[in-house]
Amino acid sequence: MTDTGRRIRGARADSTGRAAEEAAAEALGRDGWTVLARRVRTSAGELDLVAERDGLLAFVEVKARPSLAEAAGALGPRQRARLTVAAECWLAENPGRGQAGIRFDVLLVAADGTVRRIADAFRLGDA
Repeated sequence: MTDTGRRIRGARADSTGRAAEEAAAEALGRDGWTVLARRVRTSAGELDLVAERDGLLAFVEVKARPSLAEAAGALGPRQRARLTVAAECWLAENPGRGQAGIRFDVLLVAADGTVRRIADAFRLGDA
């Protein structure tokens, strides 16, 4: 693949990812969640969304794929481990959050805009 081809592909993936994150944030808002942060960069990696509802803090990974089934299989053990460390970094910089608990959710976004949440998709010890 040429440099230009890689840039085009990267730009397309970035655009798709941003649209999926926006759809996920809107779905969270409809369910009463407040999005505290988007695309948070930590020394351990990026967190797509950080949201809170009634003191429950959710670190949200957004997966956009052509279908919900493909999106559901897109979060492997290495990525879960990276997300848990990134969440720990965020918590260290934002003390006092998550008084009612902390969880990791995955929001799946299909090409047709359908959004599905896997609440409490994994736990710190699972990674």
